[in-house]
Amino acid sequence: MEHIDTIVIGAGIVGLAIARALSGHNEVAVLERHKRSGQETSSRNSGVIHAGIYYPSHFLKTQLCISGRQHLYTYCDTYDIPYKRCGKLIVATTENDISTLQALQTKARDNGLSNLQWLEKSAITELEPHINAEAALLSPSTGIIDTDAYIMHLENDILSNESHILHGQTVTSIEKHGHDFIVTTNNREQTSCKQLINAAGLAAQEIAAMITATAYIPQRHLAKGHYFSYTGHSPFHHLIYPLPEENSIGLGIHATLDMHNNIRFGPDACYIDTEDYTFDETRKQSFMKAIRRYFPALDENRLQAGFTGLRPKIQSPADTAMDFRIDNVTVHGIPGLINLFGIESPGLTASLAIADHVQQLLKNHHD
Repeated sequence: MEHIDTIVIGAGIVGLAIARALSGHNEVAVLERHKRSGQETSSRNSGVIHAGIYYPSHFLKTQLCISGRQHLYTYCDTYDIPYKRCGKLIVATTENDISTLQALQTKARDNGLSNLQWLEKSAITELEPHINAEAALLSPSTGIIDTDAYIMHLENDILSNESHILHGQTVTSIEKHGHDFIVTTNNREQTSCKQLINAAGLAAQEIAAMITATAYIPQRHLAKGHYFSYTGHSPFHHLIYPLPEENSIGLGIHATLDMHNNIRFGPDACYIDTEDYTFDETRKQSFMKAIRRYFPALDENRLQAGFTGLRPKIQSPADTAMDFRIDNVTVHGIPGLINLFGIESPGLTASLAIADHVQQLLKNHHD
C-alpha cells in the first residue's frame, strides 16, 4: 500500500487551491472522479471575483471572500492569468428599492469595503446608457477571471511541488487505522495518508459519510441555476446586478461579461432533488421579465439558452443565508480530517484564502 502525506478529494478550484498550499510542505495527491479538473461547480458559474458585499461581517464566507479577492488578484498578476477588474453596478430600479440599496451599502461598510460609490440616475446613465435605475452602487473591486487558466495554473503549481493530480478516481471507502486514513478508490487501489481533506463539492456529504458521524454532516440542498447567453455586441461595460431578494438562494438574475466581452444573464435558482444539468427553455419568459426591470431594451431574439450549474448548498428553502462549513477535529473529533461543506459562491473568489485557512486549521491541531 502506498503512503502519502495528504490526500485532497476533489479537484475543483477549492480542492486545487488547498492542494497547492499544502504541497509546499507535504506530498499531496488530489483524487478527482471526473476526467478533468473543475468539471462541476467550478466551471458552471459566472466567473466573478466578488468584493464581499452581501454576507454578515462575522461570516467566514465574508472574511475569506475579502482576503481571498486581493490574494487572487495578486496571484493573477504574478502568473499572467487573464482577468478584468471591470467593476459592478448593483441597481435599484424603483424609488422603493433605494432604502434596500442603502442598507446594502451599510452592510458593505460593516464588512470593511469603503470604496463603494453611490450613483444617482444621471451618473448611471453616463456609465451605462442602457440601464434603467433610480440609484446604484458601484463596486470597483469586482471583476471577472478566466477560470480555465486559473485551474491550469493551480495544477501547474501542485505538479511543480512534486505532488499529484489523479483523475478518474472515485473514492469508494475511507477507514481510520491508528493515525492514518486508508482511502480506497474505484480501481481498488488503497493509499494511506496522515491528512485527509474532503473538498468534494457536490459529493462532500457522501464522502464525509464514509468516515464522519452523521451528526456532523449537514444536509446537502442542491440549487440549480440557468444561464442564458446574449448574442452580438455587449450593451454593458460593467457587471449589472439587481438587488438580492431577502433570504434568496441566489443574487438575482444578473448580467456578467466574460473575458471576450460576451454577455450572459443568470443564474436563476431553484431547489432540486437530484443532480440534473438539463436546460429548461421555458424559463426564458421569467428571465426576460427580470432582466427588463433594469435593461428595458432587451432583445428577446438575442437571448439564447446557455448552460446550467448546481450549487452544493447547506441552506434549506426555509433557512436564512448560511456560512461556509470548514470542519476540523474540534467539530467531528477526527484528527487530520477537514470536511468542507456548502462551498458555493463566493468560493472561487475565496479559494486561496480557504486554502490558507485549511492549512492553519491543520497546523493549530497537529496531532
